[in-house]
Amino acid sequence: MGDMSVHIDITGLRRERIAVVPSPLAELGMALHALAEPAHHPGLQGWATGVTARLDPHLADRMCEADFLWRTTFSDLFLPCAGIPGGTTLPGATLAEDLDLLDKLTDEQFVDAALEFTCALAYSSYGPHALSDPEVRRRAVDLAASRGPQQTRFTERLLEDPPRVRTWLRQFLEDCDEAFFAESWSRLRHQLAAEARHKTDLLRHKSLTEALTSVSPAVSLDETAGRLTVDKLTEGHTVTTDGGLLLVPTSLGRPHLLVLHRYGWQPVLHYPVGSPELAAPPSVEQLSLRMTALSHPVRMRICRHLARSAYTTGELAQVHGMTAPEISRHLSVLKKAGLITTRRRGRYVLHQLDVTVVARLGSDFLEGVLR
Repeated sequence: MGDMSVHIDITGLRRERIAVVPSPLAELGMALHALAEPAHHPGLQGWATGVTARLDPHLADRMCEADFLWRTTFSDLFLPCAGIPGGTTLPGATLAEDLDLLDKLTDEQFVDAALEFTCALAYSSYGPHALSDPEVRRRAVDLAASRGPQQTRFTERLLEDPPRVRTWLRQFLEDCDEAFFAESWSRLRHQLAAEARHKTDLLRHKSLTEALTSVSPAVSLDETAGRLTVDKLTEGHTVTTDGGLLLVPTSLGRPHLLVLHRYGWQPVLHYPVGSPELAAPPSVEQLSLRMTALSHPVRMRICRHLARSAYTTGELAQVHGMTAPEISRHLSVLKKAGLITTRRRGRYVLHQLDVTVVARLGSDFLEGVLR
């Protein structure tokens, strides 16, 4: 399996350059995402239904006009502080302050981030801009066309008149704030502020590894190599922190753990606030091991027995008409994947399927692909 993680090179990064700050604009983006994709967020379905029921039809229509900014990809436009040169700007304390930061991005930055859904532009390296390069521009419109007329219209408007689209987006976000988000934010911001204080405290008083890995079970740190790794089902990337590292907690974002690693922008970890009752999801590698282990027809038949009762290797060999060493090999694959438990009773070793782990596979897979 190739490398599927995002790595952040934090060599020489001083602790005081790591900031944990909530962002009202990023949380509004997550709110829009949860409204557009309620199936990703079963825990928010009551909230989403309530908001949708009260939405003004005109605002609902405008929401559909650019929903690709938060539906299939989560646009970096929701974290504009990361694009301000110097790599040290923090999110605004209010939505208005965050929107002022969005206004500070250049037209090139705005267009690049807004066109991310077309994959027309280089993301983790410096590439030509759609505003100045006719070939990139043509490709962006072509890719938008494959997504339908709405995205084509938006893309053409964006390329022809970025300031007009920027004004449209700001007005739309302000209207969403008035319609539903201000009320949600007044409730959520206390939890997010408490989370930021707690993580800042860990950064000051605990080891860097403990502080950074407390963000999510999917985050690991190799302090010697100065490398922070986020386990994601994506192509491997390495990004360097020139300014600082920003951690932005979200209450509405689970199961998404997003890494902003756009070329020239400050890296950001946009992470869901921990829920102690949720078991830590397996790593992408463990998930892959489990699904591969279960995909073999013989192992599927073995699991059929082990799901009902505990069996010895000898019994399984007899039932399946195979030799004990052959069965042992299959059992060791299942065991390595964490799918069976083994216990000794006298001189017998009994194997049984861990039904809870198998039952969780569907949601673990979904969490892995949505992370």
